[in-house]
Amino acid sequence: MTPATAKEEAVTTYHSLSNSKDVLMKMTSPANAIDEDVVVVSYYRTNDEMPKAIAELYLTGIAVSLDADVYRSGQIEMASDKWAKKNWVWGPSGWGAILLVNCNPTDTGQAAGKTTKEFSPEEIKNLSQMVLTVQGPSRILRKHRLVLHTSEEEAKRARVYRPQEDDSNTFELVLGPGQHTYNFPRLESSLQETLYVEATEFPSASFSGLISFSLSLVKESQDPLIPESLVHKDTVVFRVAPCIFTPSTQMPLEVYLCRELQVQGFVSTVMELSEKSSCQLASVYEDPNRLGRWLQDEMAFCYTQAPHKTVSLILDTPRLVRLDDFPMKYSLSPRIGYMIQPTQDHRVASMDSIGNLMVSPPVKFKEKEYPLGRILIGSSFYPSKEGRDMGKDLRDFLYAQQVQAPVELFSDWLMTGHMDEFMCFLPTPVKSEDEKGFWLLLASPSSCYRLFQEKQKEGYGSMPLFEEVREDQLLSNGRDSITINQLLADENLRKQNNYVERCINLNRHILKQELGLQDKDIIDVPQLFCLEQLTNVPSNQQTEKLYARPYFPNLLQVTVMGKNLGIPKPFGPQIKGTCCLEEKVRQLLEPRGFQCTFINDFDCYLTEIGDFCACANIRRVPFAHKWWRMVP
Repeated sequence: MTPATAKEEAVTTYHSLSNSKDVLMKMTSPANAIDEDVVVVSYYRTNDEMPKAIAELYLTGIAVSLDADVYRSGQIEMASDKWAKKNWVWGPSGWGAILLVNCNPTDTGQAAGKTTKEFSPEEIKNLSQMVLTVQGPSRILRKHRLVLHTSEEEAKRARVYRPQEDDSNTFELVLGPGQHTYNFPRLESSLQETLYVEATEFPSASFSGLISFSLSLVKESQDPLIPESLVHKDTVVFRVAPCIFTPSTQMPLEVYLCRELQVQGFVSTVMELSEKSSCQLASVYEDPNRLGRWLQDEMAFCYTQAPHKTVSLILDTPRLVRLDDFPMKYSLSPRIGYMIQPTQDHRVASMDSIGNLMVSPPVKFKEKEYPLGRILIGSSFYPSKEGRDMGKDLRDFLYAQQVQAPVELFSDWLMTGHMDEFMCFLPTPVKSEDEKGFWLLLASPSSCYRLFQEKQKEGYGSMPLFEEVREDQLLSNGRDSITINQLLADENLRKQNNYVERCINLNRHILKQELGLQDKDIIDVPQLFCLEQLTNVPSNQQTEKLYARPYFPNLLQVTVMGKNLGIPKPFGPQIKGTCCLEEKVRQLLEPRGFQCTFINDFDCYLTEIGDFCACANIRRVPFAHKWWRMVP
């Protein structure tokens, strides 16, 4: 028979000792003093009222924990299940803490040898928190040492800061590159302290995105011949929040423009569109070096998100050797981040850049849901001497984010290699149950030929393309004024567009298969192409292969601001005072609720490969769906 007492409450139970017994004791709260709790075991003979023997077990409870926002509520709670802190689980019922990458454009990193850093109150909000708790009698704690630690590899990818005692904005760097352990000062009493954590890089091929931090309580040895011993260890695992790209179907927040003399018509029109869309014009900056012509080709707005904070940022895949020369970095609105993802190929006609990327709207297909859409990557699809692909580093980076499962499309047939020359996504102003919530626009040479054939039959075959364009502009862009009859009689141009149509239809099939699209979700837009040699590249980069370029300003390169669309003016044949290409596009889009504005700025459409849409970059509303609630 075994009576047991614990603390103030006495619980007496009797057990026969004919069989062995196991007793499990659990601490409900840390002790305030040594030997504060006692378990008394009394041994009785059968039918005896007085115990034959008594055993007393004195206990001192110590609490050591490292806690974070494991349940993704935006608040730090002490996890009832230690397993939840050590394992990161995706999905609506999942758990695990989240860490944001430091994307401050003015932050050059922790200087070598510097052990402190100042944070503004706004910057502190970006950091995730860990709460360190140690409770127990002072006499016990003084004989122990507290160590915060991670692996050397993980320390390269995150920094942990400890507030200084004077309660200023200065923080001590306790873990980071080159420092993977930190010994706290000798414990004199119970301790509770908030630590602040930031990541230094996004997930990649060599980094899973998981980082663990541990807090160990070590008992110091009083005998030099006896090593110190580990008493307790608590671990919390963070996942670094991914870089998430937004599609053109998301509503615009800010428009960034690069002002050049050559693109004034474009700049003025986009400014008007931004006002119509109640979208802030964040920056119109001068770029005397004309590097901003490829603004959109090199940079993409995206965002990263934790339960406590969402941060918009620019991901830069620089073509420039001297990165600091690019003005966009210094034109960002406050609290917009900036991150560089280096690429290997710095040619203008390169596919190794962020411009060779699009994002679909959210889709669900074959029971698989992609609530953040899918990344679309341009590719060559098969090996060849002239084949161009996105660089491995950038490709691996996109796959490593996990939340927007990439789809590869065939785009190497284009001179730029960028998919925005043959496709575009538009949001549906009003979504019905049987609709996807968006439309896919695809370039269609056959649609354009049918339109011109209709106009020829109506007696307008002698009407010219590019009638409103000056001869010097046509000459500089390699174009001639040509009538509908002449264009339809050009067999070589028709063969070239038959080739382009085959390339587009291959992508049409892939998009229908991977995004679950049907024919009713796709709008064919009349557009012609022509095949030419690469331009604006050094002679040693020239190839014998011909690549497709828009024959007239590309109607697929739409600046999308909700229902307001900025579309390149195609300068097509004028039928009764109206461009028949513009009229066709209006017929396709305006009944669906869109307002089409055609931008009259011919020079910036075709010259030097870069197109006018690359002179603007739009920051859009993040997805409502939280990335950690999905299952990749």
